[in-house]
Amino acid sequence: MAGLILVAIVAVLAIWAIGSYNRLVGLRNQVANGWRQIDVQLKRRHDLIPNLVNAVRGSMDFERDTLTAVMDARAKALTATGPADAAQKEGQLSQALGRLLAVAENYPTLKSNENVKMLMEELSATENKVGFSRQFYNDIATNFNTAQQVFPTNLLAGSLGFKPSELFEITDAKDREVPTVDLSRK
Repeated sequence: MAGLILVAIVAVLAIWAIGSYNRLVGLRNQVANGWRQIDVQLKRRHDLIPNLVNAVRGSMDFERDTLTAVMDARAKALTATGPADAAQKEGQLSQALGRLLAVAENYPTLKSNENVKMLMEELSATENKVGFSRQFYNDIATNFNTAQQVFPTNLLAGSLGFKPSELFEITDAKDREVPTVDLSRK
């Protein structure tokens, strides 16, 4: 009888361990997928920026510093590794883009240029998609991190090599400023 109880306890623990492991693997894969979704949107953003810079370059001859800052920030953002580094570098890129868009507002020829307007609209839509992807990623990363930290799964998670995921968060208060884009004709 005691042997049967011991076998039942071991079986329950084995089933729990397998279920916990499978849940953690599933959450880890969702986190990886969430990061890939952010990466796709950031790549689109990075691809749009040179087109926008080229479209405004001719009209903004004396604003070379602004254009250079955008391209330098883009180059740094392309080298980002991991969510924390990406968040920091993408924040710098957002600031540079915000300055470019603010300066572009002072050029009536740019505001009436259909190509520039289209690129600005695409960039704005991509920024929204980045935000949604970031939210999804942070939600699933938080679920994954919580699953690793709650008892009794925390006893298993560390020993099986699961590590908490970084969140994609804005760390600098300046990065929290939202660039204003006004596409209306004035």
